[in-house]
Amino acid sequence: MISRIKGTHDFLDLKLFNFFVKLTQKHCALYNFTEISTPILEQTELFKRSLGLQTDVVTKEMFIIQSSKSDESICLRPEATASTMRAFLEHGSLALPWKVYSYGPMFRHERPQKGRFRQFHQINIEVIGSSAIDQDVQLIVMLDRLFQEKLTLDTFALQLNFLGCFEDRQRFKIVLEKFLKSVEHQICETCKVRREHNSMRVFDCKTQTCKELYTNAPHIADNLCSGCAEEWQTLQTHLQLLSISYSYNPTLVRGLDYYDKTVFEFVSFDLGSQNAFCSGGRYNRLANELGAKHEVPSIGAAIGIERVLLLLEPIKDRLVMEQPLPLHLILPLGKEQHSLALLLADTLHAHDLCVDILVDDESVKSMMRKANKMGAHYCLLIGSDEQQAREVTVKNMLTGQEERVNQVDLVNYLSVSKK
Repeated sequence: MISRIKGTHDFLDLKLFNFFVKLTQKHCALYNFTEISTPILEQTELFKRSLGLQTDVVTKEMFIIQSSKSDESICLRPEATASTMRAFLEHGSLALPWKVYSYGPMFRHERPQKGRFRQFHQINIEVIGSSAIDQDVQLIVMLDRLFQEKLTLDTFALQLNFLGCFEDRQRFKIVLEKFLKSVEHQICETCKVRREHNSMRVFDCKTQTCKELYTNAPHIADNLCSGCAEEWQTLQTHLQLLSISYSYNPTLVRGLDYYDKTVFEFVSFDLGSQNAFCSGGRYNRLANELGAKHEVPSIGAAIGIERVLLLLEPIKDRLVMEQPLPLHLILPLGKEQHSLALLLADTLHAHDLCVDILVDDESVKSMMRKANKMGAHYCLLIGSDEQQAREVTVKNMLTGQEERVNQVDLVNYLSVSKK
């Protein structure tokens, strides 16, 4: 037997998945976001430029497809922000700020574990073309309201940091280098490599020894220019004004090179080691990395759908989910009634009723057991007597009540029952 690829999974019940996606779509619409869709396949160069050549995603995790007919290198997208910015730059002349969201599968060749897959799903929310710090505030508030009020999650926390502008980070790297030099014999090999290429990414290290060392490291939020310091203060003040609880995490830098200024994560320790279920930040220079002549100040976030579902599963009974349509199951008691069953089903479908037919030759007892297993609300039995009298025996599977109904009155009878 062929099994699924490691790090992927089958969704055999999409009820909770679809509930979350639809709820998020409605929530995004309230904040004037438009849904878009970008290709799963992109040029590999797009992510090499945007994420950084030394990031784990680019060096170890991308699924690259090398064409045998050309030198073109394409890949399965590992994230969606770069794709969204590529779409913005390619199509041009879009009203600013361009507020969009999308959802779909992403692909990374990671070591599978709880909350981490090789094919996973994200909802991406992006505001492209605005430098205002209150865009950052509004996006964070929008996400917090989604998780706390719409989904009623109560076991999460918002972590926040501010990375400053490009010039701030260049100055801070000198300060950080002095600190790293003082502990260079104690840091891990990965951090030594990161120190050479992008020293701030050492804060992304998961090694406990390094994490303890970096608690004594200098903080970039303490080394901001006057303009960035004012934005950082405004961000905090306005979040407090809107009653958004957060904690300042000075080592939060995010794992991708395109972030600057505001960065944040929504985390829940119910998820184990992979505790971030929504992450994001500002990426003012991403457009330049993709070839634009000018900066396109932007901010965005990605929500890991699988991780949110892990949080929703224990509380799904208190969620107001859309109920499935009541199932009307037609049971023809013999082959002679199959043609009539097909005609009745077609008529009921035309009136937006959920209908199925049991067409295999089985005993009535066996069909009723199957009806219970399928969760049928009504069984419509058609035997030779019903066929001759032009009637249907309707059995309410919840109450056990049976009633003979004329075929011509069946649609009206079931429509009234549905109400």
